[in-house]
Amino acid sequence: MTATLPARPSAPARPRGFVSALEGMRGMAALGVMLTHVAFQTGASGTPVFGRIWNRFDMAVAVFFALSGFLLWRPHATAARGFGSAPSVGYYLRHRAARILPAYWAVVCVVLVLLPSAAGTAGVRVWLANLGLLQVFVPLTLTDGLTQMWSLSVEVAFYLVLPILAFAVVRLRGRAARWRAPVILAFGLLCLGWNFLPVPTPDAIHADNWLPGYLPWFAAGMLLAELVDNSHLLSRWRRVAGNQPLMWGVALAAFLLSATELGGPGGLDRAEPWQYAAKIGLGAIIGFCLLAPLVLRTDNPPHRWLESRVAATIGRWSYGIFLWHLAVLSIVFPVFGILPFRGNFAYVLILTLAITLPLAAASYALIEEPIRRYARSRDRAKSSISADNAPIAAPGPPESHI
Repeated sequence: MTATLPARPSAPARPRGFVSALEGMRGMAALGVMLTHVAFQTGASGTPVFGRIWNRFDMAVAVFFALSGFLLWRPHATAARGFGSAPSVGYYLRHRAARILPAYWAVVCVVLVLLPSAAGTAGVRVWLANLGLLQVFVPLTLTDGLTQMWSLSVEVAFYLVLPILAFAVVRLRGRAARWRAPVILAFGLLCLGWNFLPVPTPDAIHADNWLPGYLPWFAAGMLLAELVDNSHLLSRWRRVAGNQPLMWGVALAAFLLSATELGGPGGLDRAEPWQYAAKIGLGAIIGFCLLAPLVLRTDNPPHRWLESRVAATIGRWSYGIFLWHLAVLSIVFPVFGILPFRGNFAYVLILTLAITLPLAAASYALIEEPIRRYARSRDRAKSSISADNAPIAAPGPPESHI
C-alpha cells in the first residue's frame, strides 16, 4: 500500500545535484593533508606557535570524512522525504570500489616495489594488509610512503557500514523523517566516547584509529544531508547554518582551539582520551561549518575561489594528491639532498606539490576517470538489457522507493 504524504508548501528547494564548491573544498582538504605531512617531516611542526597550526592541518581529514558523509548519505536522506530512491547496495558498493581501489592499488604496487625504504620491509603481511586496506588492524603494516592510508582504511570501513546505518533508520520516512537529524546528531555525540572504552588491541594497534572513533566526522556530513531537504520547521536553523561568514568563523575558532592542548599533542604523540574526544568533536564542528554554507543556501553568490577552474581541477585531482604525496615526499629528501626534520619547509612543500600534481593528474586521467566511466557504462548497459527484457504490462502505481 502506498501512503500519500501531505504537501509541504514551505519546503526548501533541493539544491542542484552537483555543488561545484564542494569539489574545490575537497581539493583544499587534500592540500591541507599534504601541508601537515610536509611540516612534520621538515620539523616545521615543532616550531613555537606556528608548529601547532601546521600540525592541526590534519583536520583536513575531518573535511574529507564530512564530505563523504554528506555525499553518500544524501540519497538516503532525500529518499526518506520522497524525493527519489537510494541506490541499491550492490550498485553503491560497485561504484565505491571502482572509485577507490584501482588508483589505490597502483600506488601500493609502485611504493612497495620501487620505494627503497618500503620495498625492503614489504613482506607478504605488508602486501596483503595494504592491498586489503587493513593497515589499522594489522600491526606494523603502515609503511613508508603509505602511512596516510590509515584514513583511507577508515573511509572504506565507513563505506561498508553505511548501508547498515541506512537500514537502521529506514523506518524514519515521510513525517517521521524529521527525527532523522536528531538521531544522527545523538549517534555522533555517542561515538565521542569511543576512546574511553577499554578496547583490547594487539601490540602497535590503537583502537582510536578505527572507524567508531571517527564516526562523528562522518556524522557531521550525514547531519548536513538531512538538513538540506528538511521541512520549513528548521528554516531558521538553515539560515544560520547557511551564513558563510558566521559558519566559517566558527570553523576557524574550532580549528584554533584544536591547535591548543585541548586538541592534544601534535605529531605521533598519543593524546589523553579527553583530548582525543575534544579533537574529534572540534573536527566535526570544522567539517560541518565549512560545508554547511556551500549546500544549505540556494541564494549564495558563486564562491569565486572554490568554484574557480584552478580549485575545480585540484578537486578532481584530490584523490591522486592524497595517494601520491607521501611517496613523493619520501624521495624529495634524498633526491634533492635535504635532511629530514632540519627545516626547508617551504622549499620541500613546493617540490612535493610540483611533483605530486602531475602524478595526480595522470592518476585521474589514466586510472580514475576511465574506470569510473567503465563502471557507469556497464550499469547503463545492464539497465538497457533489463528494460528490453521486461514484459509489457498495464500502467500501475509508481515504483516504491525502498
